[in-house]
Amino acid sequence: MTSLFEQEEDRPLAERLRPQTLEEVVGQDHLLAVKAPLGRMLAAGRLASVVLWGPPGCGKTTIARLLAERAGLEFAPLSAVFSGVADLRKVFDAAAKRKEMGQGTLLFVDEIHRFNRAQQDGFLPYVENGTVVLVGATTENPSFELNAALLSRCQVLVLHRLDDRALDLLLTRAETVSGRPLPLDDDARAAVKAMADGDGRYLLNLAEELALLPPSPVLGPAELAEAVQRRAPSYDKDREGHYNLISALHKSLRGSDTDAALYWMARMLTGGEDPLFIARRLTRFAVEDIGLADPNAVVQALAAWDVYERLGSPEGELALAQLVVYLGTAPKSNATYKAFGMAMRAAKETGSLMPPAHILNAPTKLMKEIGYGKGYQYDHDTAEGFSGQNYFPDGMERRRFYRPVERGFEREVKKRLDYWDKLRRQKTTE
Repeated sequence: MTSLFEQEEDRPLAERLRPQTLEEVVGQDHLLAVKAPLGRMLAAGRLASVVLWGPPGCGKTTIARLLAERAGLEFAPLSAVFSGVADLRKVFDAAAKRKEMGQGTLLFVDEIHRFNRAQQDGFLPYVENGTVVLVGATTENPSFELNAALLSRCQVLVLHRLDDRALDLLLTRAETVSGRPLPLDDDARAAVKAMADGDGRYLLNLAEELALLPPSPVLGPAELAEAVQRRAPSYDKDREGHYNLISALHKSLRGSDTDAALYWMARMLTGGEDPLFIARRLTRFAVEDIGLADPNAVVQALAAWDVYERLGSPEGELALAQLVVYLGTAPKSNATYKAFGMAMRAAKETGSLMPPAHILNAPTKLMKEIGYGKGYQYDHDTAEGFSGQNYFPDGMERRRFYRPVERGFEREVKKRLDYWDKLRRQKTTE
């Protein structure tokens, strides 16, 4: 509401355009439509506690306020950044008094993940006994940031970053309030939406800045870049975005989609990711998902890592890009990765089994007398350079851990293993 001394036009555009009804909220129909989760709750007259998880500027605070209004609840907002236990106690006491008078309370907690585990536990009795309907808002993955007890009492609803259609609608509303079109050609308009990166608040702040420019000349993308500050991509190196993008890079490479992999690496670099972290992950990929299908992959990975450390940014980033192309186009195999996992499980299952005596060294007389080294065949002395002896512990059946694929160099490795298996069978029947 505008105060007595505040003119409507003095308020920020984003505030003036804040939706007054749920129907005016853009981009979140999957939650607000009649048959969507929040739509069904309102229709039934029973609003449950929820956690709204979504990126900045997608409407979390607005939706919470409008839900309270539609459900006839007192709207009690708190920010976990600025509030503590004393603030929570005041809110709960006031809500309890309202409840005695038949008035419900919607407690909105912005950045709810900022509360520690003990503080989150403090919500539980008031949510359970209906003193408050809790609506938490977070930009972080609730699975990692909220405790299990609180999550079990709240439905997590995922809000989407605003798509092109929603952003275009916001721009149109901004132009209506401003009374004239923004001085942008079609390409610049598209660039503005791209700069907003799904954040409606940022888009409206940018539109407000552009509305101050004269109606001519109309700006193209180049002029737009000169006129406004470019937004840094949303990317928290210690948060979920970090793990999402490295997962996208890894899986794009595994799927041999080199172009997508280059894109995800570029996203990480523009977001400020440490290139050495990327180099480490790419080296891991070389041994996990390529392995002996192309033994040169890990050599290329180490070389790119070394080049980056010598050159630094931005020159060294080209070495990482070359590595991404190499890994993306290489034949893939996780046979070594799987074999090592199976061997580790077998080692834990079998405990402290001794190696067979014939492959033990016998540096002392006693050790020779008790059979260490007895019957060992020196493979180089055999006709095939292969003795076929057993090297697994006595009492443990032979197992096949490494199963090379019919791709790349592993095709040749498989031929060798098949040949040695054939010789082993022959020698054991002799």
